[in-house]
Amino acid sequence: MPQHILVVDDETAIADLVELYLSNEGFAVHKFHNALDALACVDSTQLDLAVLDVMLPDMDGFALCRRIRENHLFPILMLTAKVEDMDKITGLTLGADDYVTKPFNPLELVARVKTQLRRYTRYNQGVPAPAEPEEFDIRGLQISKATHRCVLFGEELSLTPLEFSILWHLCRRRGRVVSSEELFEAVWGERYMDSNNTVMSHIARLREKLREPSRKPRFIKTVWGVGYTIE
Repeated sequence: MPQHILVVDDETAIADLVELYLSNEGFAVHKFHNALDALACVDSTQLDLAVLDVMLPDMDGFALCRRIRENHLFPILMLTAKVEDMDKITGLTLGADDYVTKPFNPLELVARVKTQLRRYTRYNQGVPAPAEPEEFDIRGLQISKATHRCVLFGEELSLTPLEFSILWHLCRRRGRVVSSEELFEAVWGERYMDSNNTVMSHIARLREKLREPSRKPRFIKTVWGVGYTIE
């Protein structure tokens, strides 16, 4: 059976785009352009996840999120054109699970939807997470969690603990775009609450140690407006 996803956005083009990409992945999409119709769907449909725009004509996305959380625990992703951190803090307080800032890469949105669904399913079914590899070898870049060593083309690199953790997190998320927020929260273990350059500066130093070409990096690539990835 397909998983059912609620999509609420008053911008028709964006709602249609999200619907197209999610439908292509086999999800059953319930698309609406206002909060009241969306709430009616929530009451009548067994949903697995919701994608909510913050700016809606009849009720803002945060209020809609709060209403949904009164009776439902499925994951909620917020779509927002605002980058102010207060929006993110407000959404977290009301029970949102993740954020995507407009304009966004539809493939990244699909990846985040799948990630939230996996976490939610695993939590509710008590299924343990699959064992994580202890090391990676990516085109001459070798990194080992067990020995805490990183070797580039046979030469061991001297990485700080933070640099190692950033590189390890990117390697274990290989093929997916990781946002600065996710990196910060995974590596520093704190909630990302301000738009500082902490992650950017550490990525820059890490790239120097990897001897990355500035125009065409071999390993850590920037997806502008989204985050970083190792392909």
